[in-house]
Amino acid sequence: MTDTKASANYITHKGAKAVELYSSGYRAIVLPGLGSNVTRFTDEKRNIDVFRYNNGVGLAEIMNSPEIWGLPTLYLPNRLDKGILRTSDAVYRFPVNEERFGNHIHGFVHKRAYTVKDMGVKGKTAFVVNEYIYDENDIFYTVFPVKFRIEIKIEVSDKGLKHTVTLENLSDRQLPVSVATHTTINAPFVEGGKQEDVVLQIPVGDRIQFNKSRWLPTGKYSKPTSYDKQYIDGTCPVLKDICNDMYFGESLDIDGKPFHGAVMTDRATGRQLLNEVDEKYRFWIIWNHNGFMNYFCPEPMTAQVNAPNLDISSDKSGYEELAPGKKWSAVQRFFTRG
Repeated sequence: MTDTKASANYITHKGAKAVELYSSGYRAIVLPGLGSNVTRFTDEKRNIDVFRYNNGVGLAEIMNSPEIWGLPTLYLPNRLDKGILRTSDAVYRFPVNEERFGNHIHGFVHKRAYTVKDMGVKGKTAFVVNEYIYDENDIFYTVFPVKFRIEIKIEVSDKGLKHTVTLENLSDRQLPVSVATHTTINAPFVEGGKQEDVVLQIPVGDRIQFNKSRWLPTGKYSKPTSYDKQYIDGTCPVLKDICNDMYFGESLDIDGKPFHGAVMTDRATGRQLLNEVDEKYRFWIIWNHNGFMNYFCPEPMTAQVNAPNLDISSDKSGYEELAPGKKWSAVQRFFTRG
C-alpha cells in the first residue's frame, strides 16, 4: 500500500544539494542550485517516470544542457532575433548564443543558483519555494539592467506536481514577461514501455508559421491541417521528427470539464500523463530532438517566439510588460491516471 504521508527533505542528488518532496506516491527531486529544476518526478503507484532522467548522467552533463533535462523554467524563452529585445521603454542587446541562426536563445535564469526561501509540509502537500534575485551581481546585468525576482514554488500532493512561477519587478523600468517550461518528457514514461506506444494530444488552434532558415515567426498563421489534427485527436506519435511545431492553445473536454493542457498516453497500458496549464500559457511549441532520443518536449509558453520584437498586437503575441513593483504568476500541474 502506498504511503500517503507527505514529506519535504534535503538530500544529496548527483553530488548536489537537492530537495525531495513526497506525497501519495508522487516523488519529486528539485535542484535549487540549477534553476530550481525538477530533475526527476515519479509516480510510484503506476511506475511512471515523468521527466527525462538517466541514472548514469552526472550533474556536469546536465548543467551543460539544462534545457533538455527534467523540468527547467525559462525566462525569455526560445529565440530573440539577433539578440535584440525591444520593450516599451528600452532596447536591450543580448549575446548571440545560437550562432548558426544568429539569435539569442532561452535566457539565463535556468542556469542560476536559486535560494531555498521556504519548504515544508501542509496537510498532504509537500512544498519548496526557491527564489533568485537578479541584480547587478549577475554577469548578465551589463546587457539587461532590469532588477527582478523570480520565484518558483513546487508542490507535490495527491493531485500531482504543481509548478508556480512568479516574477516581481524590482526596477524602475518595464520588465518584459515571457515564460515557458522546456518540459522534457520521457519516451517511454511507463516502466517497461516502448517509445512507439506513446502518443500526444494537445488542443491546438492556428499554427504559427516560421522562417525555417532562422526559426523565427513570419507573422503568418494557418488553420490546422491533417498533420496538425493529430495533436487535436490524440494520435500524434512522438517517435518521429517534430521540429518547432508552434500553435495557439485551445481546450479539451476531459471528464465533462474544460482542460487546457497536454495529454500523453501509453497505448499499451492505457496510462496517461497530463500537463494542465493555466490560461496565461497561451501557446504550445513541440520539439523532440529528431525524434529518437527517448524524450519529447511539449512546451507551454506565455508568448510567441521573439514576441517582444513582433509588430503585432499583444493579443496575438502574448507579450506582456510588468510595471515597477508589480508581480505576475503562472501555474501548471502534472498528474497521472489509468
